[in-house]
Amino acid sequence: MLSLLSLVAVCAALIAAIAGFGIGSLLTPALAVYVPAKLAVAAVSIPHFLATGYRLWLIRSHVDFQLLKSFGAMSAAGGLAGALATLWLSSRALEVVLAALLLLVGFGGLAGRTKKLRFEGVWAWVAGAVSGFLGGLVGNQGGLRAGAMMGLGVSRDAFVATATATGIVVDAARMPVYLVSQWDELLALWPAIAAMSAGVLAGTYWGVAVLKRIPERRFMQVVSVLLIGLGAWLLAK
Repeated sequence: MLSLLSLVAVCAALIAAIAGFGIGSLLTPALAVYVPAKLAVAAVSIPHFLATGYRLWLIRSHVDFQLLKSFGAMSAAGGLAGALATLWLSSRALEVVLAALLLLVGFGGLAGRTKKLRFEGVWAWVAGAVSGFLGGLVGNQGGLRAGAMMGLGVSRDAFVATATATGIVVDAARMPVYLVSQWDELLALWPAIAAMSAGVLAGTYWGVAVLKRIPERRFMQVVSVLLIGLGAWLLAK
C-alpha cells in the first residue's frame, strides 16, 4: 500500500505543479481504497499542505495578490464551509455532477470557449466561493478551482502561482476541522501520510521544472486535458 501511495503522490504532485491541481484529486480516491472516504480527505490534506507550501515557495514571485484577495479568499471560505459540511453530508451523486462539470469545462477549454468567459468583480468572488465549497465537500477542490480560474484571464505562471497560494489559504482554513474531528484516526495512519508526503515533495520539485517548458499558448489546453482526465477519473472510480 505504501509504495503505491508514494507513486500516486509523485504523479499527483507533478500534475499539480503544472496545472495547480491534482494532489487531492488523485490521492484521495487512491487512499479511499483502504480507508473511509471522509478519513481519506482529511489524511490527504496533510501532504497536500506540504506540497502546496513547497510549490508556493518555488513560484512565489508570480502570485497575483489582487486575485488572491478576492477569488482566493472566497475559495478559502467556501472550502471551510465544505469541510464542515462533510461532517454531515456525503453524496456520490454530487461527485458525479461535479465530474460532469469538470468534463464540460475541459472540453470547453479545448474548443476555445473558456477564452470568452470572464469572471470579473463580484463574479470572481462568487466563482471562488462556489468552487471552494463544492471542492471542500468532495475533497477535489483543486480541479474545480482550476476550472473556475480559466475564466479569470491570467497568464500561465500567475495561474499556477495564484492557484497554489489559494490552496495554502484553503488548507489553513480546512485542516483544523479535519484534525479536531479525526485526530485519532489520522494518527493511526501516520505511515501512509509520511509516504504520501515524501512522494508529493519529490513530484513538486520535478513538476515545477516541467511547467517552465510548457509554452504559454499551450498552457490552457494542457489544463483542459487534465480537467477532462480528472472528470473521467471521478466518474469511473
